[in-house]
Amino acid sequence: MSATPPPDPSVVRYDGPWTHRDVHANGIRFHVVEATPGFAAVSAEAPLVLLLHGFADFWWSWRHQLTGLADVGYRAVAVDLRGYGDSDKPPRGYDGWTLAGDVAGLIRALGHTEAVLVGHAEGGLVCWATAVMHPRLVRAIAVVASPHPAGLKSAVLRDRRQRRAWLPAFLRCQPPRYPEHRLTTDGGAEVERMLRQRSGPRWAGSAECADTAERMRTAIRIPGAAHCALEYQRWAFRSQWRPDGRRFMATMRVPLDLPVLSLRGEHDRYLLRPTFHRARRWAPRRKLVTVPDAGHYAHQENPDVVTAEVAKFLA
Repeated sequence: MSATPPPDPSVVRYDGPWTHRDVHANGIRFHVVEATPGFAAVSAEAPLVLLLHGFADFWWSWRHQLTGLADVGYRAVAVDLRGYGDSDKPPRGYDGWTLAGDVAGLIRALGHTEAVLVGHAEGGLVCWATAVMHPRLVRAIAVVASPHPAGLKSAVLRDRRQRRAWLPAFLRCQPPRYPEHRLTTDGGAEVERMLRQRSGPRWAGSAECADTAERMRTAIRIPGAAHCALEYQRWAFRSQWRPDGRRFMATMRVPLDLPVLSLRGEHDRYLLRPTFHRARRWAPRRKLVTVPDAGHYAHQENPDVVTAEVAKFLA
């Protein structure tokens, strides 16, 4: 029996109450998805909200917030980050500096002078970086399961429980080739295992989780997507011993003078609550909210609560 051929990148362009577009920024093409209610009914002056997904994911992660935020008057746009989904997959550019430049370029390419950034996990780290490096373009950030980068590093070094929860998965991403095979073999089964393991118990056994897992398994098998996803993790590891990584972390330790909403699922066993409290010294205007009945993917597991909290924060 022949192996199943890899999916075409356009497979992630799911139909719904949204519009798919290609936007060029920072030298590459991004696939973005804009909620139709916001596109049709909201004025051109409506605030822009950019939604950035996490590891081994794609824009679909934000389907609930896309429509929910558009319905209350925001221009909500979800992005396939560099290397993911139907966006371009260049061989380099997975460092914090370039990723922040991607978002800054997208804000301008979408015709705005500023935006609110909302990100999950790695997408949240891109939010933190963009807010520090391009403060004039960022009005505020809301992050889901994404502690401050300096706080996460401190926790991994000093908190044994956080180190046990986070470090093994991070280190498994570092060898060449094998992690790509692990993510894509058996139709992307590893991505589904990760999704279910890090979710709260109620959602992990739901039909919606099964549907989301199937879509993520398809997206990670798009040619180049697994490798690019892992390059985010590899730069974060390699850069610790290089001048660019030391400069990046020094930059991230500059206190952030803008509003920050930090959301964490109450059942998140991957990123522990004390780790989030370490952000106070770098984000003094941060508000931490616990999302009930949710794990690491709170924006999907309890979308009504997350959307309401983000809308209240934006208002």
